[in-house]
Amino acid sequence: MHFTYWLGHRFFRELARGLFDFQVIGAEKLQFPGAALIACNHVSFLDPPFVGQALDGPIHYFARKTLFDHPVLGWLLREWQTVPIDRDKPDATSLKTTIRFLRQGEKVLIFPEGTRSPDGSLQPAEAGVGLFIAKTKAPVLPVRIFGSYEAYPRGAKTLRPARIKLVVGDLWLPDLGSYHLEGKELYQALANDVMARIGDLVS
Repeated sequence: MHFTYWLGHRFFRELARGLFDFQVIGAEKLQFPGAALIACNHVSFLDPPFVGQALDGPIHYFARKTLFDHPVLGWLLREWQTVPIDRDKPDATSLKTTIRFLRQGEKVLIFPEGTRSPDGSLQPAEAGVGLFIAKTKAPVLPVRIFGSYEAYPRGAKTLRPARIKLVVGDLWLPDLGSYHLEGKELYQALANDVMARIGDLVS
């Protein structure tokens, strides 16, 4: 963990635990070696850093590529191991980068819904997460964050009082051969199963 990442990790850990009484349910399930796609629901801008600070080691993130246009923010996102992704069309570069990270035994945080929920409820998964699973054959760790919507929902200008909790599920290695599907149908089926596992996690 290099210095800039460590600094951000420490800042968000202090913010989460000091201001929002952040708790992890199933914290022991975060302690495992090797690669994984960490799949989480998405309701707030707080989700990526708050999930990231729950782990002791560094992970990789995704962010829409337009955020990298700002010179300072773009530099900071890269220092925090964030991969730019194009939401409007298939992005071969991000796929190849993710495959490389996972083959190196690293962990990547992904939000199957693709964007923040407008009302805090779970949204349907996009096929993209299934594509990553099919191409990398990586295990998936489902996690679900509660309270970040109340703390900083979509459209909010300031932080609000709330208690935030992260619930960690069991590591899942999909049996791709059992799906008997190909292409987009396979990707969507995998994505749906990921969201079902996230939905099963309760506070």
